[in-house]
Amino acid sequence: MAIEVKIRKGEPVERALRRLKKKLDREGVIKDVRGNRYFEKPSATKRRQTKVAKFNDMLRHKWDN
Repeated sequence: MAIEVKIRKGEPVERALRRLKKKLDREGVIKDVRGNRYFEKPSATKRRQTKVAKFNDMLRHKWDN
């Protein structure tokens, strides 16, 4: 997976770097890298995912009414 950002004519490098960071964030690359910094037991992963799912479900029910 190659993420590429072309620098436009007359564009500062900082702006291109910012676009690259946004692209990486949208793709979820940064999240994956941070998640793989250390080993997480499968039970801990499952617990974390169910916690996130419950939170999202709570928000969904809150805003449905």
